[in-house]
Amino acid sequence: MGGVSHTSLSPLPSSDRADITARLRSALLGASFTADGLLDLLGAPAYAALARSETVPALRATRGDTPLETLVRLFLLQQPVPYARVADVLPVEDALECGWLIRTGGDEVAASVDIRPYGGPGGEDWFIVSDLGCAVGGAGGIGSREEGVVLGVGGASTTLAGITVRTPVDSALDLGTGSGIQALHVAQHATRVTATDLNPRALHITALTLALSGAPAADLRQGSLFEPVRADETYDLIVSNPPFVISPGARLTYRDGGMGGDDLCRTLVQEAGDRLNEEGYAQFLANWQHVEGEDWQDRLRSWVPRGCDAWIVQREVQDVTQYAELWLRDSGDHRADPADYQARYDAWLDEFEARKVKAVGFGWITLRRTAAAEPSITVEEWPHSVEQPLGDAVREHFERVDYLRRHDDAGLLAGHFRLVAEVVQEQVGLPGAEDPEHVVLRQHRGMRRATKVDTVGAGFAGVCDGTLSAGRILDAIAQLVGEDPVLLRDRTPAQIRLLVEQGFLEPVE
Repeated sequence: MGGVSHTSLSPLPSSDRADITARLRSALLGASFTADGLLDLLGAPAYAALARSETVPALRATRGDTPLETLVRLFLLQQPVPYARVADVLPVEDALECGWLIRTGGDEVAASVDIRPYGGPGGEDWFIVSDLGCAVGGAGGIGSREEGVVLGVGGASTTLAGITVRTPVDSALDLGTGSGIQALHVAQHATRVTATDLNPRALHITALTLALSGAPAADLRQGSLFEPVRADETYDLIVSNPPFVISPGARLTYRDGGMGGDDLCRTLVQEAGDRLNEEGYAQFLANWQHVEGEDWQDRLRSWVPRGCDAWIVQREVQDVTQYAELWLRDSGDHRADPADYQARYDAWLDEFEARKVKAVGFGWITLRRTAAAEPSITVEEWPHSVEQPLGDAVREHFERVDYLRRHDDAGLLAGHFRLVAEVVQEQVGLPGAEDPEHVVLRQHRGMRRATKVDTVGAGFAGVCDGTLSAGRILDAIAQLVGEDPVLLRDRTPAQIRLLVEQGFLEPVE
């Protein structure tokens, strides 16, 4: 989302000439201007440096005159390149006519936008278009303070793409599309894609991203939050990487929401429920305030709209000084006049102090529309590493919610379960001790959770292969350890429920 772009931003290529865009795409692919081609050319260190907005290693790696080196210098490094060299690779006159290239004087041409190869989840060769110098956003620091600037692929973009549920759907909404990354992903499994943004420049760039990537066009609409969506429109999937930064004012439209505190994220979540079809998902990245005297989990539970299950995961927490410094670096303010930097820093801290904010959390919010009488709301903190993509793990979380909602303790004991793949058991105790102090089950896939279990829980999980019911397994364990089977059946369902809820056991129905 964004506002009116400043005139100092470069003119954008035309989005109307599909024939020329198709020829440009063909030329880029022909020169191996792809994610794999870049890695082969630059090598891993220079490729990784480019993702950090460090260009010197890539400049050193592209001192030759091959077609791929020419394209890297032109579109990734934004260097002027001799017309004749570009003409050997691209339909240069067409690219000049449509505005993909501009003349820089003499016999050189330059790119008008950044074009970055991006590998799709199925091996697709895509291209993300963004403003010059803005391919990587977030903490790396784009160093641009232009109001309407449109960023390319950053860590937040790829995180949201990774956690999104990828089941085929009829309709999807990308709210605050930016350069169109999420719209590009959902176009692979949604029949109809609507993409919105407050910034008209972002909508134009999204159209370029989709066309240059060979994806179907989206229904592009200008406006804030759900304003561009008609009252009678609902969706099977809503995704949003909104301008979630909690800042004093709306200075940068790609990140600052223009509402006080975390109100933009709260509003987005609360209004999403009425826009979802039954069983539809809404998935967001968000920041939220940790307010003095208030439980942050209760704060987030209050955001969840009626009629929705929710899974909210806090991935990171920063104190207010760390948070202010992160986003001051993002906009390049740390390189400005020291007095200006101090004044802006003070303004951030004044804002937090007035709202009694002591820290800011970052994480994922997933809603699912449900007809259940008692929706499930899970709010948790999980700062540890996970295995992306997580879309299947998100979908499976809600499937387990449904299963546990349908089964009471007796139902669990009658059920059959299977230990999921790549779960290991760790025993912790003193050397030489007869029994471990505790047993830990650890996942090596998905959320990579770890949970403590007792010896019965560990033994139960270890023999779950789907053949015997939970009750029969417990009866066998009771006989083995000399325990009353009735008592064991009474006290174990809670542990089974936890193992199912956290994804260690999967029901076999």
